[in-house]
Amino acid sequence: MAEPASESVPEVPLYLRVAAALREDLTQRRISPGSRLPSERTLSQRCRVNRQTVRSALQLLRDERLVVTDRRGTFAAAEEAGPEPAAPALTARRPTFPGGPQAAEALVRASLTWEPPPTPLAPRLLLTPGEPTLVHRHTVLGPHGAALQRAVSWFSRPALAEIPQLSRYRRGRDCRQQPDLRLLYHWMHQAGLRITHRESVGVPPGAAATTAGGAARLVVHRVVSDQHGHALEITDIDFSAQSAAWTYEFSA
Repeated sequence: MAEPASESVPEVPLYLRVAAALREDLTQRRISPGSRLPSERTLSQRCRVNRQTVRSALQLLRDERLVVTDRRGTFAAAEEAGPEPAAPALTARRPTFPGGPQAAEALVRASLTWEPPPTPLAPRLLLTPGEPTLVHRHTVLGPHGAALQRAVSWFSRPALAEIPQLSRYRRGRDCRQQPDLRLLYHWMHQAGLRITHRESVGVPPGAAATTAGGAARLVVHRVVSDQHGHALEITDIDFSAQSAAWTYEFSA
């Protein structure tokens, strides 16, 4: 098994590094399709992490359909001959939440909270004024730790009801630090949602249009809706145009 990346990059969550090491073993066929993975205890000892970190890594691989778990253990997913791809690999061509493929592969800090959205957004999210919902905050870090891009996303009542991978993040449940929601748009597709995606890109007015260092700022307001016109997710992204380019490819 490939070793997880070095501890010298603390911003990358441990479970993502364990998942990346296992993913490489799976995609390079060092773990053959259908074969059983080592136990959680063995993986935790081998990767020098606790078992909860291993469980989080395996859950991510299950979401990617790279492994399956039953009462016998966890196994590498068998290849399927059907028309649907077996695994939603994170590639530059796949839409990744919230900041596109470049942000998905960068150093990030992320968090989930349960709080009311801004009052003007509540009706769009099918929430009553003051009603809390799941909120995702995501910061992309530069090589020296400076924040290059910040995003905040609010999820609607239909999104929490219809997307199983989101519904597990209930109030007081599993709102851990460094959540990995990169596969959100794939999860929407899995749930049978046909999504439309609209972004407005602009420059904030006045002094707010520049950062403290004088670089120009851009803001992106994104609304992702289902086939019924209900908003599933509303995201605001703010970044320095001098230090980060906004490139986002999306195909529903």
